[in-house]
Amino acid sequence: MLQGFGSRTITAIAIVVVAAIAVFLLDWDLQPAIITLVGGIAAALAATGTGDGPIEMLRPVESVRQPSPPDVQDVIQAIVHPVLIVADGRVTHANAVALALLGKHIVGEDVRVAIRHPGAAERLASPTTGVPQGPINLVGLGTKDQHWEMHVARASGGQRIVQLVDQTGNYAAERMRVDFVANASHELRTPLASILGYIETLGDDKAGEDAQVRGRFLKIMFDEARRMQRLVEDLISLSRIEAEKYRLPDRAVDLGALISEVRSELLDAQDKRSGDIVTDIDLGVPPVAGDRAQLSQVLHNLIGNAMKYGRPGSPITIKLWRDAAGTVRISVADEGDGIAPEHLPRLTERFYRVDPGRSRAAGGTGLGLAIVKHIIERHRGRFDVTSLLGKGTTVTVMLPAHVQTYQATPASSDPNAAVIKR
Repeated sequence: MLQGFGSRTITAIAIVVVAAIAVFLLDWDLQPAIITLVGGIAAALAATGTGDGPIEMLRPVESVRQPSPPDVQDVIQAIVHPVLIVADGRVTHANAVALALLGKHIVGEDVRVAIRHPGAAERLASPTTGVPQGPINLVGLGTKDQHWEMHVARASGGQRIVQLVDQTGNYAAERMRVDFVANASHELRTPLASILGYIETLGDDKAGEDAQVRGRFLKIMFDEARRMQRLVEDLISLSRIEAEKYRLPDRAVDLGALISEVRSELLDAQDKRSGDIVTDIDLGVPPVAGDRAQLSQVLHNLIGNAMKYGRPGSPITIKLWRDAAGTVRISVADEGDGIAPEHLPRLTERFYRVDPGRSRAAGGTGLGLAIVKHIIERHRGRFDVTSLLGKGTTVTVMLPAHVQTYQATPASSDPNAAVIKR
């Protein structure tokens, strides 16, 4: 009797029968709602169940097809260092970085010819063993100043994997560290030796009794001690700036007000050249995102250099303006002897001096422009030095405007915009 009905139809009939009994037993007030609900469910099941067959079991999901492993060339192409695969002494694969370094012709060549370095040839000619071998250093591969580490590893089927790692940057950093320690030691040793010499002289009874000689020696000792103090302060300052290199300053700094503040400080110090400072500040220059103390240090260093090396009585001009691209610019110009072109690229090196004797006599440590460079880099800015022999030097600092205030202070389109001159 039930053969003509599908499984869902039979289920619907069963639900109706059970529901009828439940309706009979429940409160009469709930009967209409329950009858409507159950009738709808039964009708839906019956409509979808007519003529259907037995309920089928779930079919097992077919196993996921495993992707094929990547090709050797695809793997080495993803490596950022030059990599070669060597079989029977010949290069079978090379990634793009290796081809750029050694040449596009190296695939198929003898690996010793491909790399062309005596140290590499000796290592690659030796038979492979189970004992791991450390890397060897190759100098002059690519260019004469480049340093590479060559790593050789065994692979299946008697193949070898050769990897070259560029260590030029590490060698340069180590050389800079050694030079820095040597220069710092020399800069400290010179005044210290002078102080010790004068102390020894003052220990002599005859020299110590002469008040004039004693006073002159004490002044020299004081000046040398101050020189060491300035050097230590600059070293600490440089270390602190480098430690904060990746912490972007975000305070709004009004450079016009800061320039006026630095000028007032120099006037208060009664420096004999402070009266030569002339400021030329455009109106409407927006603040920059910066560290006020560090930007003050930049101004003190640049203005201090102009005061030391400009001709006495000549003006020291400080300008502040914003260019067409929205960059805030400061320039400090002197009218001195100027700097020869060959010295300009090295001015920001630590302890580099164009005229060592004159710099030391003026109280310079050789770290001023190195400090300026690191501060400007931390502020994501740039600075440029131009100089003409016999005419003078101009240092220009370029800094991005503070984002939150840049929109509120558009640059004036009037070429005759007001200029404040002090």
